[in-house]
Order: sequence, then C-alpha cells, then structure tokens
Amino acid sequence: QLQVVESGGGSVQPGGSLRLSCAASGFSLDYYAIGWFRQAPGKEREGVSCISRSGGTTNYADNVAGRFTISRDNAKNTVYLQMNSLRPEDTAIYYCAGVRKNLFTFCVLRESDYNYWGQGTQVTVSS
Repeated sequence: QLQVVESGGGSVQPGGSLRLSCAASGFSLDYYAIGWFRQAPGKEREGVSCISRSGGTTNYADNVAGRFTISRDNAKNTVYLQMNSLRPEDTAIYYCAGVRKNLFTFCVLRESDYNYWGQGTQVTVSS
C-alpha cells in the first residue's frame, strides 16, 4: 500500500509541546482524509484525531480534545498535529493514515477505514 510519512516525534516533559507532520509519499493528499492514531505499550491502537479533505471537518478523541489541534496544508502536501499540554499518558507511537474520499466531510477515527499508513513516530512524555 502507499504510505504517508510521519515526523516530529521526540521526548518532552509533561506540559510540553510537539508538532507532528504527516507528508504524502508518492501521491497528493488533497483527495485524502487523514487520521492520526497512536499505540502505547500494552494498549491497542486508538484514534487520536482526523481531518477531512478540505480541513472543514475535524474530530478528536475525548482524552486529547482541547490539547491537540489537527490541521492541513494541501499546498504543502502535509497534515499537522499540534500537541500541547502533553501528559505521560500521551506516550505512544503515533501513526498517520490516509484514505481517498470523494466526500469532503469524511472524518472518522476507525482504523479499518484507512489504507495508507505511515511507519510511525515515537512520542515520549516523561519527567
């Protein structure tokens, strides 16, 4: 499958911030809804946030709402996840995923809806 490429992960202290980027590899993102997912040790992969093709529709998991902001710049072929007020519980490998959609408002945090996956970027939040 085609993939997207994540970057921007790293180690921060609680309360810190990181900005993750998701860039397309070999295709244009403007026809794709994008989701961010994460997997922490000992836990199943979970949805974090998603954004529709146009950027007009976004969704967030309850435990990140108000702290994380997803955005996209189709001209740069990139989707961003701004992560503020980070907590140790946010420690995980973060994955970017895409799916081609004609519907401008499609934005769903369900793994099975996405078919283009990145390799992940590690985010570690610790004192």
